[in-house]
Amino acid sequence: MSDKIIPCLWFDSEAEAATAFYVSLLPDSRITAVNRSPVDTPSGAEGTVLTVQFVLAGRQYLALNGGPNFHFTEAVSFMVMTEDQTETDRLWDALLADGGSENACGWLKDRWGLSWQITPRRLMELTTDPNPARAKAAMQAMMGMIKIDIAALDRAVADV
Repeated sequence: MSDKIIPCLWFDSEAEAATAFYVSLLPDSRITAVNRSPVDTPSGAEGTVLTVQFVLAGRQYLALNGGPNFHFTEAVSFMVMTEDQTETDRLWDALLADGGSENACGWLKDRWGLSWQITPRRLMELTTDPNPARAKAAMQAMMGMIKIDIAALDRAVADV
């Protein structure tokens, strides 16, 4: 690992499955190492997967099988900037599969409880538009959405 700061994601026991899934979603993603514990730990027996080093969209992460002591919260999330509705829909559907849950305004939790924001670049363009009326219209439209609908956003600002 060459980055100075590497975020660590704490899983109960499914770090390997979660990281394999995550790297399947985005380009420039891969598992770089699966490390087995040299001793028994509170989270598993000697020889079980302890950490998984992985790259997600070009950034390094570490996943730890740390046991059931800690869980993800919405205080930390992965924001994925999508290019179009097709990419938004693909990631949304994949992350919800097998037990994920929707939230509002493009937020969801995957089956392991990690929060994601599936955010079209168009949403960011519109909500930061220099025309305050357009930004307000886009923001109001987004506030009524679960998954972000780019066409609906564009309709919301069309007459502003």
